[in-house]
Amino acid sequence: MRIVIAGGHGQIAQRLERLLAGRGDEVAGVIRRPGQAGDLLALGAEPVVCDLESASVADVARHLEGADAAVFAAGAGPGSGIERKETVDRAAATLFADAAEAAGVRRFLVVSSMGAGSEPPPGTDPVFAAYLRAKGAADEDVRARAGLDWTILRPGSLTDDPGTGRVRLAESTGRGSVTRDDVAAVLAALLNEPGTAGRTLELVSGDTPVAEAVRAAAG
Repeated sequence: MRIVIAGGHGQIAQRLERLLAGRGDEVAGVIRRPGQAGDLLALGAEPVVCDLESASVADVARHLEGADAAVFAAGAGPGSGIERKETVDRAAATLFADAAEAAGVRRFLVVSSMGAGSEPPPGTDPVFAAYLRAKGAADEDVRARAGLDWTILRPGSLTDDPGTGRVRLAESTGRGSVTRDDVAAVLAALLNEPGTAGRTLELVSGDTPVAEAVRAAAG
């Protein structure tokens, strides 16, 4: 399987690239800076330099040709302002979905965020509120597409603790945290589970092994 990952130098994406390359998949990571290429090569991934904030749909579609699946794992990052939440977390996600459809790539995963589906409560930090709104708008755009077999994954608070391999994955899990290792493991499993297409799933740490949790979500 060939998988193209937007945001290929991100923390979750790099973990996913290592997992996919390790199981024998062909994986490419879309990156903005050429200087990041060596990190991807070390993980067994092909670096693809393309700035999703300035590229056209046709530009991105060329990089997706021949892929079996696409994963949107890009994000403006915690140090960015409101404007880049719109240009990356919303607009780049829409662009990547447009490009996947143009290239005929049906399987499409989105790394979103818990809370993206509702209006942020009063008192929420304005930048974080903009992030949640941007993610929610991108999710809605993807869900409206008949040309994609999409799955939207909404993790809870992310940690860098070692993965446990055990999670809770459901349409609603309640608030909680989850390791980036476990998010990557769930994404890798979702790629091989077409029964989760058309599902928006929340993810937190739990007691169920990843493979079992993904099978149950497809049921």
